[in-house]
Amino acid sequence: MNLKIIKDPVHGYIEVEDFTLRLLDSPVLQRLRYIRQLGFSFLVYPGANHTRFEHSLGTMFLAGVASRRFQLPEDEHRLVVAAALLHDIGHGPFSHASEPLMEQYLHRTHDEIDPVVEEYAGDLLGAAGVDPKELCAVVKGNHPLSSIIHGDFDVDRMDYLLRDAYYTGAPYGTVDAQRLIRHLIRYPDGTVLDENGVNAAESLLIARTLMRPTVYYHHVSRIGESMFQLAALEHCAGLDDDSVRQFLRMDDAGCTHALRTSPSAVARDLTLRLYERRLYKRAVYAGSDQVNTVVYQDGLSLEQSREFAARIAGQAGVRPEEVLVDIPPIPREMSLGVRVQSRNAVTNFEELSPRIRTLNMTRREQWRLAVYTLPEYRETVTDAACEVLHIQKPTRQDTLF
Repeated sequence: MNLKIIKDPVHGYIEVEDFTLRLLDSPVLQRLRYIRQLGFSFLVYPGANHTRFEHSLGTMFLAGVASRRFQLPEDEHRLVVAAALLHDIGHGPFSHASEPLMEQYLHRTHDEIDPVVEEYAGDLLGAAGVDPKELCAVVKGNHPLSSIIHGDFDVDRMDYLLRDAYYTGAPYGTVDAQRLIRHLIRYPDGTVLDENGVNAAESLLIARTLMRPTVYYHHVSRIGESMFQLAALEHCAGLDDDSVRQFLRMDDAGCTHALRTSPSAVARDLTLRLYERRLYKRAVYAGSDQVNTVVYQDGLSLEQSREFAARIAGQAGVRPEEVLVDIPPIPREMSLGVRVQSRNAVTNFEELSPRIRTLNMTRREQWRLAVYTLPEYRETVTDAACEVLHIQKPTRQDTLF
């Protein structure tokens, strides 16, 4: 077997098996070198310039570790490793920032990689001895082996927590990935965690919880995403379906160039503001105690967000593009299906780890409804947004700018 060795700052030396080399060098995977893993988090953390390509390599490495731990036969090993390597090829520019645009225009998420695989990677997978349809099923979560990549303790999450913490410098993403994998036991009816791996599993759950407000939902990152999404909406409004598809297959640099040279003046202005870091500011930043969270349980689509923004802008006497509404879904409770095997019995993870209840409460408390606008309009937009969205107006002590 021929092996290619790649030095990775997170996992050390990664061995790339011969059957994945052509996949590794394919344009569909090389494109991920030019898509930031964390979208607009570099506006907060200057070191957050790592890419989906690096993450794909790391996920592939951990999938290989898990495959060997579970002693998968060769055909399943190839399937899992190839799926881990290609699991993010469906991402649009700036990663999750373009996800709502993909849902609105392409009616799919980044996990639904069937059209991308069919157009760009089907022959390569066949040559590597991997069924393309089966690989797509693994990535979508519709396969018995999916839990290795998308499960309660999956290698995708292990890698991105470690990698995102490393590049942002946030001290919360500590996960002992290899110890956790070593204590997973695979049975025909699911995956069981050895009791000696409970602490490693808890560290992953704690890392997920602490990284949410610090990195993944940091308000500056969310402002950047919201400005980008409005710029992209204004740009795509003048495009036909094929042109929109091409736009959402661009990398970060190509997308930025398209927006900076867009026929839409709004798209050009917003993109220039992002480029120069002249960002919108928070007019409202409300927690779950200030709103009726039942109304916003599933968050808002881009279309709904723009409808609310237009209403707020009309009441505040500003232009619609000068208001951004950002209402993410209420975090779902972490309820793990993983069982823990001790010497005497197999029990539910929650019974051995009461911390999950505390973490779920913390996740709900971290949720924020936000409205952003230009600095000079902040006060009038705050008043209008509180009335339109039925928000209990924050006191002086609650307001964070």
